[in-house]
Amino acid sequence: MELITVDLDKRSYPVYIGAKLRDIGKIAKQFPIGEKLLIVSNKRIFSLYGEIVRDSLDKVGFKIYLTKVPEGERYKCLSWASRLYKECLEFKLERSSTIIALGGGVIGDLAGFVASTFLRGINFVIVPTTLLAQVDASVGGKVAVNLPQGKNLVGSFYQPKFVYVDLSVLKTLPPKEIRGGLAEVVKYGMIKNKRLFTYLEKNVERIRGLDEKVFHHMVRESIKIKAKVVEEDEREEGKRQILNFGHTIGHAIEAASEYRRYRHGEAVAIGMVAAGGIALKMNFFPRNSLIRLKNLLNRLSLPTTLKGIDKEKFWNALYLDKKIRG
Repeated sequence: MELITVDLDKRSYPVYIGAKLRDIGKIAKQFPIGEKLLIVSNKRIFSLYGEIVRDSLDKVGFKIYLTKVPEGERYKCLSWASRLYKECLEFKLERSSTIIALGGGVIGDLAGFVASTFLRGINFVIVPTTLLAQVDASVGGKVAVNLPQGKNLVGSFYQPKFVYVDLSVLKTLPPKEIRGGLAEVVKYGMIKNKRLFTYLEKNVERIRGLDEKVFHHMVRESIKIKAKVVEEDEREEGKRQILNFGHTIGHAIEAASEYRRYRHGEAVAIGMVAAGGIALKMNFFPRNSLIRLKNLLNRLSLPTTLKGIDKEKFWNALYLDKKIRG
């Protein structure tokens, strides 16, 4: 098991990589996270890992509660946040209590948003079960819900107590979920680490074969990159904006398709190519880099062109993006 610390002074926290879900209770006991823990997950994820996590936490003396959210980006909304608030009240959670997000980015965002606002903030722990959540969504403290007009328009910056990454869960993911996470890894290689990008180009077949060593390397390097950027700019006032490469267009694609046609990683892949094309025309992006980006995304079976989206909905969503300036 490796440990990477996200150094944010009093809000610093560890990310455990290569940990085992059956041992989470031993780790959790080391943190001041209260007695009552609410696990937020969905039906599919809980059926795979929920009992393992619950039993491990129960064995060391925590009082465990559970709630399940339907699967899908469209449930990351204020109405479902409201339902979770009611359950927090029913379970009599206190300021010392903790919400544990067991799932992918949607679960992490929704559970984190509720944790950041219930009783003006209670403890939060992330157990990411998708590649996308492990390399991106679980690190950095962004939590949010969507509005009908656009993605992540209501949210905050709220750091977890710790992040617990079990790489073995990736073996149970469908190929589409793996591809979505790979888009974020490609992003890190393109914006911050040429060696990582070259590593991906050289190891496409091993990636397709879910090689454990390759995935461990990808997850570790991605988390290191994200942690360093977040440490320099926690609230996205400058340097952290580089992590949004492909995301402004990507989020508009998701919103315009009502979160049905394209998953987040697929939309980001299209967004990176589009942003790269715009930057090329402005002489900000080398032509060879754009060619390599498109080739790698294609080899990883990720889309690079947009199809089947209403243009008016796309432009409306783009103008409502929270990152727009001017």
